[in-house]
Amino acid sequence: MSLRFSSRPLLGITIGAAFLAGCVSSAALVPAPRQAQTVHGSSPVTVPIGPPVRASAAAPAPRGTLDAGFRRPPAGLSDRLYVLWRAFPGKTGIAVQRIDGEWALAQRGGDLFPQQSVSKLWVSMSILDAVDNRRVSLDQKVRIGPEDLVVFHQPLADRVRSEGSVTMSVRDLIETAITHSDNLANDSLLRTVGGPSAVRSFIAKKDLGSIRFGPGERLLQSGTAGLTWQQSYSIARNFQAARAALPMSTRQSAMNNYLANPVDGASPSAIASALTRLARGTLLSPDSTDYLLGVMSRTKSGPKRLKAGLPPGWTFVHKTGTGQDLGGMTAGYNDIGIATAPDGTRYAIVVMMGSTTSSIPSRMALMQAVSGAVAEFHGR
Repeated sequence: MSLRFSSRPLLGITIGAAFLAGCVSSAALVPAPRQAQTVHGSSPVTVPIGPPVRASAAAPAPRGTLDAGFRRPPAGLSDRLYVLWRAFPGKTGIAVQRIDGEWALAQRGGDLFPQQSVSKLWVSMSILDAVDNRRVSLDQKVRIGPEDLVVFHQPLADRVRSEGSVTMSVRDLIETAITHSDNLANDSLLRTVGGPSAVRSFIAKKDLGSIRFGPGERLLQSGTAGLTWQQSYSIARNFQAARAALPMSTRQSAMNNYLANPVDGASPSAIASALTRLARGTLLSPDSTDYLLGVMSRTKSGPKRLKAGLPPGWTFVHKTGTGQDLGGMTAGYNDIGIATAPDGTRYAIVVMMGSTTSSIPSRMALMQAVSGAVAEFHGR
């Protein structure tokens, strides 16, 4: 299996913007094109998708006549993805891999992008791997108290504050962490599985390639903001107040450092490969695979990201991620998932925005255009 990066002369800025306008529902959502910059050379380049995939993770043996899209991407899809990527401002990565086939495409697929809540997927995989190895049970109870509270999106924190503490099963915590992107639920799973080192060990054991795992929500967010974590930041809006009190130079320096070398960074191609292996059933047991994909199908966040670009009859299971804002720039705006066509063909689709000042509607429009292109070219 190989990953082919599109390598063409730079397209005109006007052409790129016009193409993007034709791929989404409203030309008003199309951002101004990015400035011209050097891209790959004019000859095709073939590179591996992360580390070599184990033999057990190979595409299933085909039965009968292969469809045209099994061994090669549909003609025109690579060009479409390139134009969409080229026209969008900011650092953006796109990866598409046919799960039941032998090809993958990417733009900036090998670069590291901030994952933010996308990394919750690796926590859930790690704890399900522990379940598969009988180190943890889905019915195991986990206590969560005020000392465990984190920052930003944590709906579960309201229950902890009102009840003093909450006890939940691992099963319920996975559901809450993935479907509601609850930071407190995720950190509680992280603590249960053995902390960040346990997740990193899982990533290494499974040879997932260019996927990092950060230090946990509290240290990740405080470090990105330029703060040193204090547990009092988990109360009300204390974190936001402390962040706002910092000199802008401190905040900007911390943000720049994070973007230059994200501690939770991952490459779009590595994530697409990991999703492919998850869907093929080579990362977890059959029961855990089915369970996790089912949970991902109930994700509430990001309904207007990749999912909204797919036509009726397609299904999508996914995980989103969104980082902090500073001066109108967002450090991490992502959606990753598995799209299934009406005929059962599956594609891993990854769109990651490392830093962009584009409007939220424009970001969603790009994501919809990418997933829409996959659907449009399916079967060609």
